[in-house]
Amino acid sequence: MTSQNKKKEEELIKLFDKAPIKKTFGMTFHYDQGSAIFELPYNPGLDHALGGTHGGVIATLLDNAGWFTVALYYDTWIATSEFQTRLLEPVTKETLISRGWIIRQGKTLSVAGMEVKTSSGKLIATGTGSFVVTSVPYNIFQS
Repeated sequence: MTSQNKKKEEELIKLFDKAPIKKTFGMTFHYDQGSAIFELPYNPGLDHALGGTHGGVIATLLDNAGWFTVALYYDTWIATSEFQTRLLEPVTKETLISRGWIIRQGKTLSVAGMEVKTSSGKLIATGTGSFVVTSVPYNIFQS
């Protein structure tokens, strides 16, 4: 990994650290070999009425993993255009880990694959997402 990529990873992690959703959900985030990895400890406040983790929470993990993976490779803002979620298994009372990877990197559109597993390795959801590359400058920390 180049020092430039490492710097970008650090900037994106700082960006996420400022996001209110991080505190609300209790997620942590890091990079591993160019893939964004999110970890969500079990939180009963994110369960549906029957006690399982709500599908919208799982979709959020997928979107975050895709967006932050793609964002690493561009110098302008990207925006989620669409994403597909496939919920494969219900999950209750477990830590969830999402991961993203690049499927296609283009000038104006990037496509990512995403997955969510339990901390024991059980695959519970997969997804793909399209992310539009905007012309908005990527100046996160300039006041």
